[in-house]
Order: sequence, then structure tokens, then C-alpha cells
Amino acid sequence: MPPKRNPLKLNKLQLKTLTLLQTLAGLPDVATGDPETGNTVLRWLPDPHGNHFHIGDAVVMASDATGLNNPAVWLALARKGLAAPGYPSHMAVTPAGLAYETDLGDSILHRADH
Repeated sequence: MPPKRNPLKLNKLQLKTLTLLQTLAGLPDVATGDPETGNTVLRWLPDPHGNHFHIGDAVVMASDATGLNNPAVWLALARKGLAAPGYPSHMAVTPAGLAYETDLGDSILHRADH
């Protein structure tokens, strides 16, 4: 039997935010691993310029990233074990958060095809 999609019943904003956090966590200039907790700590979050911003080789519409600076979204992700508590002074994604399948990468992370 295939695994259930979105087993934690994240809403669309939470899924989009987690997708972006997972992408940020994969960038060495943004994130570092915490050997004590296994979490990936984010040093900063991107600021949009105009209606978009860049994460690595991807362009993200600012409208898809409203949860990045939303304390309620961080609290919900922390409550579900996908982010560490402590936003905004501490921004970290847990191993469970990194492994959670959001299925949104292709729709909100726009990459050039060349």
C-alpha cells in the first residue's frame, strides 16, 4: 500500500513553507547541521525583491512564500515536529521536516530549462 499523501494534514500555506524550508536547508551558504539535535539550522531567510526571490537556482514568487515570516506557520510546523520551536530567533528544520513529502517543489520552485 503506498504511503498516504500529506499524513500530517498540513494546509497549503504550511506545505509551501515547508517546501521552501527544505530547499533552503540544502544550501550550504544558508544552512548548517546541528550535530546535537540532527536539525538543520537556517542562518537567514530570503527577502523578496519585487514579486519574487531566489533560492539557489530557483525563482520563487513572493506570493508562494508568505509563510516564511509567519509565526503561526512556524508554530504549526513545530507542533507537528517538522520545524524546531523558537522562531524567529531560531529557525531550524527537523529531520522529519526534511523527509516530509510536500509534492510542491515543481509548482513553486521555478527553474530555467537551460
